[in-house]
Amino acid sequence: MDYMTEYKRWKENVADPILKKELEEISDKPEEIKERFAISLTFGTAGLRGILGAGTNMMNIYTVSRTTQGLSNYLLSKQEKASVAIAYDSRNMSKEFAEYSACVLAANGIKAHIYKVLMPTPMLSFAVRELKCDAGIMITASHNPAAYNGYKAYGPDGCQMNEEDSENVLKFINELDVLTGAKKADFDDAVEKGLIEYIGDDVIEKYYDAVKEQQILPGICKENPIKVVFSPLHGTGNIPVRRILKDIGLDDVTVVKEQENPDGNFPTAPYPNPETADALKLGLEVAKKIGADIFIATDPDADRVGTAVKDGENYLILNGNQIGILLFNYISTVRNQLKNMPDRALAVRSVVSTPMVDKIAKDTGVEMVSVLTGFKNIGEKILRLEEKGEEKRFIFGFEESCGYLAGSYVRDKDAVLACMLICEMACYYKSIGISVVELMNNLYEKYGYFLNNVVNLEFPGLEGADKMKAIMQSHRESPLKEIGGQKVERYSDYLGGKSVCVDTGEESEIDLPKSDIVSYNLEGGAEVIVRPSGTEPKMKVYITVCEENYTDSADRLEVLISEAKQFDKV
Repeated sequence: MDYMTEYKRWKENVADPILKKELEEISDKPEEIKERFAISLTFGTAGLRGILGAGTNMMNIYTVSRTTQGLSNYLLSKQEKASVAIAYDSRNMSKEFAEYSACVLAANGIKAHIYKVLMPTPMLSFAVRELKCDAGIMITASHNPAAYNGYKAYGPDGCQMNEEDSENVLKFINELDVLTGAKKADFDDAVEKGLIEYIGDDVIEKYYDAVKEQQILPGICKENPIKVVFSPLHGTGNIPVRRILKDIGLDDVTVVKEQENPDGNFPTAPYPNPETADALKLGLEVAKKIGADIFIATDPDADRVGTAVKDGENYLILNGNQIGILLFNYISTVRNQLKNMPDRALAVRSVVSTPMVDKIAKDTGVEMVSVLTGFKNIGEKILRLEEKGEEKRFIFGFEESCGYLAGSYVRDKDAVLACMLICEMACYYKSIGISVVELMNNLYEKYGYFLNNVVNLEFPGLEGADKMKAIMQSHRESPLKEIGGQKVERYSDYLGGKSVCVDTGEESEIDLPKSDIVSYNLEGGAEVIVRPSGTEPKMKVYITVCEENYTDSADRLEVLISEAKQFDKV
């Protein structure tokens, strides 16, 4: 069926008044119709993510219901009975999509456990495990702009669904008509019949207890309190983060009022990503005004955290790698001091995260493992440990995109936990008379000035997706010989599964699953990694440099950033 035919079918059959109005408004806009109907949103290991609106390539009640029906059919193909946990964030249509999903599950005889109010992603992961569900659904588009929403599917281990399972779910989805393929029960009727059940406060309290069990030095915050400013960026983090900080003894917590309440339009942070300076602007103003020691901000589904720390009269925004370095150093160093480090302790980082932690791991006796991007890969490492009864070996995992986890109580990144540990770390270093900035500089002096940057190249629309594919293909067929005047010593193609020494031509296998990533190791130790984003229409270029002093590292980084900005050309 061509896209114009599909558009007309939607126009004739869609009953939802808002979507119907949208379809009418684009009747004389062929390019807009093509963007919405030429392809369908594809379900994968990251679930669904797209712009809200009418169309097969958009997030709406029809694409969500079809996906949930496909998930239902997959679960029932494996077993007679099943149950699914559901949570949702503050985005527009999140609650509606969550309730539609619950109704589809109920119509298929699958029990849906749903939170009464919006909740962070880690609380969904926790509920799947605690309630022994067969799957989980989180309605969120994480840190994407307000126009987006998404649908993450989780397996019974509380981790985002793996590739094999997501491919099987996709097969069932593809068998269904997007407008008519989903069954749907009445929500209130399903609640009365027990097919939809609200997740109780007991599960929420167990989650809080599990987070607090990850403290390294219980009591340190009460003994050496700090002044905190916090922003949930209009998302789900407001109640959970404030609750945890209060429980560990931090009473001086100021919330950024303009960003306190949930709002799917994100009026003060159009791009609610705590990795970006714009999203942190209001909070930094509050921090400066009251002289806070630290400012923390969580993204809409509270699985990522951004941080700024007091540096004299100003504030230093820490990037995701720096937070990972500081937290891992704190956890591994202090646990060694306390003599409660597990035998054969293990930590995990993504391949695009800073290798500086590898050096800290060597010094602290921790095995550091690298995995592909996507926190599900860190969760999978924990699962493999759990299957051997060794999950306590896992002490920390992180991604440079501000995602962190300690402990195995959930299988996704957890900003509620990260906020607790970041504040606890600051309290500890305050107790021994050192600032977080001084500590960061000390670590650079000891291990080298590892500086990082991510260049984001945007490719909107269908043409953008094709252009990204062409660029990645170009890197594979004609790898760069030098970048910014620096010779490429090693080239690695993660999709082809091979790494090549440029001088000798010697090839070696990459011991990771295949992925759409190309990396270049340059003379002097710099690294440039290129990959398309799995959740946004952009290509990411990750740059790492390391020199003996800050100036040399900063200069080298600038050269490579300038070069990476030209990677948008085939």
